[in-house]
Amino acid sequence: MSASGGDGPEASPNRAPDPAGGGPAEGGQVPAAGGQTPAGEPAAGRPHRHHHPDMDPDPDPESRSEGRGASTGTLLDTLRVAVVMLDTSGRVLLWSPLAQEVLGWAGEHIVGRRVGGLFGPPESPPGQPPRRGPDEIPRMPDPSPAEQILADLLRGGRWDGILSLRHRDGHTVQVETRASLLVDGDGRPFVLASMVETSRLRTLEHDLAALDSLFDSSPLGVAIFDRDLRYVRLNEALAAMNGMPVADHIGHTVLEVLDERSAADLTALQRDVLATGRPVIDLVTYAPHGRGHRSLSYHRLVDRAGRVLGISATVIDVTERVQAAAKVERARRRLALLNDVGTRIANVLDVRRCAEALAAAVVPTFSDYSGVILHAEVADGGELPTAPYGDNTPMRQLGTGAVRWGPEVERMILTGQAIGFTRKSIFGTVLSTGQPRMVSSEEELLATTFPGDPKVRAALALGVHSLLVLPLRARGVVLGLLVVSRAREREPFDHDDLALAMELANRAGAALDNARLYVREREGALMLQRSLLPQSVVEPPGVGVAFRYVPGSSGAEVGGDWFDVIPLAGGRVAFVVGDVMGHGLGAAATMGRLRTAVRTLAGLDMPPDELLRRVNELGDDLAQGQAEGWMATAVYAVYDPSTRRIAIAQAGHLPPVLVEPVTPPPPGGEGPGADPDECLARLVELPSGVPLGVGGVRFETTELAVADGAVLVLYTDGLVETRGQDIGEGLERLRQTLCRPLPSLEDSCDDVLAIMQPGREPDDVALLMARLGGLPAGSTASWTFPAEPSAVRLARRRVRDTLVEWGLAPLTDVTMLLVSELVTNSLRYAHGPIGVRMVRGSSLLVEVSDPLPDPPRERIATLEDEGGRGLQLVARASRRWGTRHGRFGKTVWFELALP
Repeated sequence: MSASGGDGPEASPNRAPDPAGGGPAEGGQVPAAGGQTPAGEPAAGRPHRHHHPDMDPDPDPESRSEGRGASTGTLLDTLRVAVVMLDTSGRVLLWSPLAQEVLGWAGEHIVGRRVGGLFGPPESPPGQPPRRGPDEIPRMPDPSPAEQILADLLRGGRWDGILSLRHRDGHTVQVETRASLLVDGDGRPFVLASMVETSRLRTLEHDLAALDSLFDSSPLGVAIFDRDLRYVRLNEALAAMNGMPVADHIGHTVLEVLDERSAADLTALQRDVLATGRPVIDLVTYAPHGRGHRSLSYHRLVDRAGRVLGISATVIDVTERVQAAAKVERARRRLALLNDVGTRIANVLDVRRCAEALAAAVVPTFSDYSGVILHAEVADGGELPTAPYGDNTPMRQLGTGAVRWGPEVERMILTGQAIGFTRKSIFGTVLSTGQPRMVSSEEELLATTFPGDPKVRAALALGVHSLLVLPLRARGVVLGLLVVSRAREREPFDHDDLALAMELANRAGAALDNARLYVREREGALMLQRSLLPQSVVEPPGVGVAFRYVPGSSGAEVGGDWFDVIPLAGGRVAFVVGDVMGHGLGAAATMGRLRTAVRTLAGLDMPPDELLRRVNELGDDLAQGQAEGWMATAVYAVYDPSTRRIAIAQAGHLPPVLVEPVTPPPPGGEGPGADPDECLARLVELPSGVPLGVGGVRFETTELAVADGAVLVLYTDGLVETRGQDIGEGLERLRQTLCRPLPSLEDSCDDVLAIMQPGREPDDVALLMARLGGLPAGSTASWTFPAEPSAVRLARRRVRDTLVEWGLAPLTDVTMLLVSELVTNSLRYAHGPIGVRMVRGSSLLVEVSDPLPDPPRERIATLEDEGGRGLQLVARASRRWGTRHGRFGKTVWFELALP
């Protein structure tokens, strides 16, 4: 069937008959214009691609071999450009395979027939099959659109437009067509037309439009590089960033466009992306010539066939972003510095240590060198300076910091050195006005202190080029200066640094003032406490004493630890150690009142438990106020050298330690002796009681017999307590320490403190060590007389003979007189044996005891009274006298000074 109604011979597939109707063209095919098949489209019946090496976009042989024989992956494959060749009558001479794909008509059904039947509306209503054969081309009414287009083409030589063609399945396909009238080698005219589906073409056009928009309107820099990393395309934004026109980039590499340093790094980066395909995303680097910062992103470009075409680049100017991030980071570092300095100096309650911490905190984070200079009064914890700063104002450098130390640095900043300056110098101006100064030149640096200052010359030799001189203020008064400097290559200080430094100086000034106030209060509390503690203690015969008091050095206030050694009648001695709960002046004052109460009650010669009970009853008077409670622990011991017995009671205190003397081996080395490996120190087991101020529990006295030369150790909890450790471990460590051979008591105190407090800052510690011995042989004499009149005569005789034997004859008369008065009183009022005891020590002690518990009462006798003058006589003739209660009565005693 022909295109005009079926007349004419049937043509072979993809091959046109002779234009005159006599058969195929010469050679069996119709050539394209110029005798060649159209480029990019295989001729009908001969699917062959004409190829020239110079036109290959991928010179890689392997890539070319992969591309041969495959029709997918290129732009032409995406567009599907169909080629059709017609004669001047509209008969199809050549029908390409892509035309068959687009319209569904095979070449054997269309070649040799007219194309008019492909135009026009469908012959059947929608949804019904066409009323024709499956391979029959529909007829069109005359004149058909094909004939009109052919007439226009013959007149003008070319035609282009959009055609609506009938697909073999019955639907319409819109194609954009380009047709040209050509002449073959024999002079015969023919029409060559190419067709592309408009849907595919519009998609491609949209993609290209989007790409053009990206290049033309994007504020980002965009560029395309080929496989040789040459610019193929870039937008105006990137050209403006590089400072060159777009045309000067095309065909050049970054090595030829940018500065050498930047281009070398970028070229290496581009080559890596091209070779590996690994993208680079948001790489922030310096802009060319170091002017700002850029964010770079690179991706490898690959076509649909997988061939590498080059790389794409996206460049963003992120200078403002980097600067903003740098400001944020700088602010973060400054806040961190403020926090670090505040943390270091906040809890330091010592002026010197606070100055040292401040100087160390700013190096090297903020400066290379630093120094804290304070008024001498402030450095010593004195009053705030009130006089104006002048040439002779004493200033001292307390804190220093440096990135490195050396002779020049020590000449510039040395801890403890005096700082001199003139009133008109920068130092003097800052001290007088309280306003900071930033020094940025050598001339200003020479004017910081005084002309010819060796410290300034040392600073210049170290390369110091920027200096901040900052006042350290507290409560409106300038305490001193914080001086920080930068040297050599480090960037100088700016106004932001000055603001930060002033914030540091203000915080440091407050911390230094707090430390100054604390030092004042602490020194006052320590002075009060030391004045309330014994500066020296008595050592009665047979007793040796050593003591130590160590105030706490951990930053806490002064504590309430105390001790005392109290001489008692009869050569006895009382030892007491206590600890008032709390710290500060209140605890020190309570400690002083408690010590006074104990010393006063000890003079009444009462048992230890009774003394603690009386002190506990004084709680309201010992506290600072009725509404304020108090609590204290204490241990009280009374030792009698004549009997070598000790009575101890404690109120919630830690147990004493008793160190037994080493028993020497018998002569000849045989027989029992002390084991050298045996520990002779033991904790004395006593009823612990409750702390003073609590009440509700009775105190108990425990009596022990001690060996001659034993050592009693009393202490407070600061000696054995360690944070995070059970106190039992501290007690055992103390016991083991005391197991070592004890030299002198003084050395033993030092050894115990050194071992029990190894390098840590302790709480207050009170330590009392007493070596307990007996009186020398022949130092005591005692008798018991029946309650008979002869007792007075017998007592006088024994006393006289003993004094002569001791070589104390000058005391005979007065001693015999006083003993006669006391024994006479016992005979008059008591009914039982009368005891007389004499002790020779640093004084002469005489005791008269009887079973009557009531103490004698001294009364004033009139001239008419015959008696009542005995106790008055004892009080006048002796150095001191008193009474004490015992388990079986009372004892009246007096002392006489030795001649």
